[in-house]
Amino acid sequence: MNAFLKSCTALTVALTFSGQAVAQVKELGKGEGELNIVAWPGYIERGETDKNYDWVTAFEKETGCKVNVKTANTSDEMVSLMNEGGFDLVTASGDASLRLVAGKRVQPINTDLIKSWKTVDDRLKDAPWFTVDKAHYGVPYQWGPNILMYNTDVFKEAPKSWNVVFEEMKLPDGKSNKGRVQAYDGPIHIADAANYLMFHKPELGIKDPYELNEDQYKAALDLLRTQRTLVGRYWHDAAIQVDDFQNEGVVASGSWPYQVNTLVAAKKPVASTVPEEGVTGWADTTMMEADAAHPNCAYMWLEHSLSPKVQGDVSSWFGSLPVVPAACKGNELLGGEGCKTNGYDNFDKIKFWKTPVSKCASQNDQCVPYYRWVSDYIGVIGGR
Repeated sequence: MNAFLKSCTALTVALTFSGQAVAQVKELGKGEGELNIVAWPGYIERGETDKNYDWVTAFEKETGCKVNVKTANTSDEMVSLMNEGGFDLVTASGDASLRLVAGKRVQPINTDLIKSWKTVDDRLKDAPWFTVDKAHYGVPYQWGPNILMYNTDVFKEAPKSWNVVFEEMKLPDGKSNKGRVQAYDGPIHIADAANYLMFHKPELGIKDPYELNEDQYKAALDLLRTQRTLVGRYWHDAAIQVDDFQNEGVVASGSWPYQVNTLVAAKKPVASTVPEEGVTGWADTTMMEADAAHPNCAYMWLEHSLSPKVQGDVSSWFGSLPVVPAACKGNELLGGEGCKTNGYDNFDKIKFWKTPVSKCASQNDQCVPYYRWVSDYIGVIGGR
């Protein structure tokens, strides 16, 4: 943790990028026979959980590149793993991607070597969480919202507000929410509190939940301290949260579509909603390690990952959205309405994760940097 805090501090001293970066790979050669990926759970499937969801086996047969996957449950864990080295690719969210760029842990991608680049959603091609000085440090993979998951036996109607997880109250079943709700175990959750305050306390002047001055930041932490008295568990493992909703009496929490889909498929009384305050969200980018040992296999995977079939299958499995619009049509697993169901039209309503830095446009370059988010959120969880 000390090493991680030190790296965060270095990032916030100056998140600057000098000069035009150039992609290291100029042309593709023969695959090296292996590929090591750090990924979110459910992102790289080979049919072991469900034989219908397998976008690894065919790739291995076609390229000869054996895929090895290390799953990570938080963005901070991904950054730590990439700092340790030994991986070729990482499916980084927006709160990790620029840290990896600033730390020189990833390299620019030569998009000319990726034939399917032209099929990527124009809303994502030059997204600021992976594009620096017009250089693309990765290839978009999937995106989606952080939704409010709830128990339909308790909530006969979808909760209209995030207040059910931020403020103590009696729920529709007449019982308190205390001990029956969860919150995300990651510093980026501070943005969820800030997003809630943007709606309910406009006098604070929050314009971006990732750009908080000292007063706004203090208000967010105070709200999270209130939430601390309600939370039964801070979750970061999707499988554990699924179990908690099934067996531990949890009835409401911020979550990902993946958990919702898993519970619905198991016929559990669960649904999700986008409350009136809106949501934060994630847009994940497959990024390539600066000194990747298997660059040819990595580029082959980047191309494979943009296949409409792969994009649609991942979206169906995870409950996310494809970065290739063509994937929304004709995918047997995703179905004709899959993209609509997963929130494809909500793109402009999502405040996508990004790394908080001190120099921020909305607060006159007087924002609280990410290393503070890390240390202070640890304090909140610890009851301080």
